[in-house]
Amino acid sequence: MSKPDKALMSVTFKPSPSFWRNQLRQWHWISSALCLVGMILFSVTGFTLNHAAQIEAKPTLISWEKDLTDTTIALLPKAGDKTPVPADLAAAIKADTGVDIAKISPEVSDSDIYFAMPGPGFDEWLNIERDTGYATYEKSHRGVIAVLNDLHKGRNAGPAWGWFIDIIAIASVIFCLTGLGLLWIYARGRKITWPLIGLGTIVPFILFLLFIHS
Repeated sequence: MSKPDKALMSVTFKPSPSFWRNQLRQWHWISSALCLVGMILFSVTGFTLNHAAQIEAKPTLISWEKDLTDTTIALLPKAGDKTPVPADLAAAIKADTGVDIAKISPEVSDSDIYFAMPGPGFDEWLNIERDTGYATYEKSHRGVIAVLNDLHKGRNAGPAWGWFIDIIAIASVIFCLTGLGLLWIYARGRKITWPLIGLGTIVPFILFLLFIHS
């Protein structure tokens, strides 16, 4: 049996320029596909946030006051501060008011139980007097633009949306860096490439130094 050729064993993989070009293309289109809708959403809401004063919203308000039943009042002492209420109390409150507070952790004081239930584009709360069972409810909805703006900021949108924002941010960085790599590869045939990159890089700094920095 012949011995393995030492020259063959010492050969190492050396990526060619075409390998890196293909890798950049691959990651560029994958990242663009992942962040396409997210980038459009955050670009549009960036514009609406920047012009929030010009885009007026007329919030709709729903409010009411009512007395809870004696059965529900008897269950109110079960409510603990900053912990979700027991299932029987949550069911009783929902039966009396129509408000679902099953997963809400209220603020409990000696006199009141306060449920804050804000979400993207709206504020909602329910307050119950512990002794009398007198309930006050209010929900203010600020419109679709407010929903989109709050989603842009991740305001009251929950952990799942927070993860979505993180994924879009990472995908966007990959998209930009792979795009820069492709620009580097093809810059020789496009003389305007580096002047445009330089312009896009320096303009934000100039604006900051001249109009923002003090």
